[in-house]
Amino acid sequence: MSNSEFHQVTVRPIDEYNQTLVSNVHPANWLNPEPADRYDLVVIGAGTAGLVVAAGAAGLDLNLKVALIEKHLMGGDCLNVGCVPSKCVIRSSRLVGEMWNAAELGINIPKHIDIDFPAVMARMRRLRAGISHHDSAERFQKLGVDVFLGSGKFASNNTVEVDGKTLKFKKAVIATGARAARLTIRGIEEAGYLTNETVFSLIQRPERLAVIGGGPVGCEMAQAFRRLGCEVTLLHQGSHILNKEDADAAKILQQVFKKEGIRLVLNCQLEEVTTVTDGKRLYFSSNGRRDSVTVDEILVGVGRAPNVEKLNLEAVGVEYDQLHGVKVNDYLQTTNRHIYAAGDICMNWKFTHAADAAARIVIKNTLFSPFGLGRSKLSSLVMPWVTYTNPEIAHVGMYEEEAKEKGIDVETIQVPLSSVDRAIADGEESGFVKIHHKKGSDEIIGATIVAAHAGEMISEVTTAIVNKIGLSKLSSVIHPYPTQAEGIKKAADAYRRTLLTPRTKALLGFLTKLS
Repeated sequence: MSNSEFHQVTVRPIDEYNQTLVSNVHPANWLNPEPADRYDLVVIGAGTAGLVVAAGAAGLDLNLKVALIEKHLMGGDCLNVGCVPSKCVIRSSRLVGEMWNAAELGINIPKHIDIDFPAVMARMRRLRAGISHHDSAERFQKLGVDVFLGSGKFASNNTVEVDGKTLKFKKAVIATGARAARLTIRGIEEAGYLTNETVFSLIQRPERLAVIGGGPVGCEMAQAFRRLGCEVTLLHQGSHILNKEDADAAKILQQVFKKEGIRLVLNCQLEEVTTVTDGKRLYFSSNGRRDSVTVDEILVGVGRAPNVEKLNLEAVGVEYDQLHGVKVNDYLQTTNRHIYAAGDICMNWKFTHAADAAARIVIKNTLFSPFGLGRSKLSSLVMPWVTYTNPEIAHVGMYEEEAKEKGIDVETIQVPLSSVDRAIADGEESGFVKIHHKKGSDEIIGATIVAAHAGEMISEVTTAIVNKIGLSKLSSVIHPYPTQAEGIKKAADAYRRTLLTPRTKALLGFLTKLS
């Protein structure tokens, strides 16, 4: 297959920002290099996992030969259709949310807020283009990586083919990621719909938007587009949004959504989509009642499907399935011992930071674990995650139900933000810090934080878990006053107070008298 076919990559709208983006992450004039005699690592896929593996291995100054193959846009979902564009749009929408609540802070603003949707999206494209040089083909070439633009597939146990060239390898890494899962609803393909891969190409605001799926992507986009002026209907199969999250956290966000005017349709069974004169009509059932809604656009956010096609994995004995992707062990090794995988292609954690962490494991296990000695494990990772709504919902470790299923007795400490001075001053009292610890111990098992910037707060608890810092020691950490992170200290202090048994109190009373 000619490499030139892959150079005709277009990101819409075709403006100066997207032209800059494409010139960085899939330049039309790119010439693939002549392959080395043999590569220490060949990486297929230049999303987060692939980029970190390639840059990490090449940057060790060990004269390693590294090849990186990408058929579409370097940077993968995170740069192009995920983290970067979504957070840019969410930032603009957050300002609208603050303006909605301005009166509560004593600031009177005009009732009509002039939202320039095209300008919001142009800002996103401008910032994305500015960031894109970090993931560019030219930068990785300068790092010493042989970058091949084209579709790679395995040809044998030690070769990959791309653009008519054969790359021989010692070890290979599959990092081809995942894409938006498709819905099998009658009529939806004919009517057309958006996913995270196409929604950021919008230049005009859809006045009426249906969001299918109340998971993290669906919730983030539903709130953002509502604040940017859309009428939003969120249709979700579960009994509450974010049904995999802490139920108390989901309840708070659900109340916020209703307050902000998002129509929630829960326990929803979608039946059909038709095209009508004034838009697209979705038919559904909810709690035994049939209903419909007419919208201008439909945004589908119902999960991810692994990109396992056209890799010729059968030829090299790499097991996979269409639902979970490539099968790996705890060392991220596939069923072919010379081939590893990392990121969305093989992991349940479908986060950029999870792909980054997995890539570091792959570097260690492919290059610095002779005979399998000293290998790192995926299961050893302590993985935090965040849903970037307002308020944000951040979690790390186990949920209470999860701990009980594993036979771990836990106790839970919950501190409402309404008891945290900075949250009161900020007018951001809807939230909490919830920490689970082992019963009879200060060992932290897991935590959920609901706050405006919960994503910034959760790392303190993650650090404590990773370094086995218990609540007692966390209580002794001085937190600047006033900050919302003081909620974490309050939770730790609450644990310390549980240690004041009658016997301890008697001892303290005796010491007081002596003092």
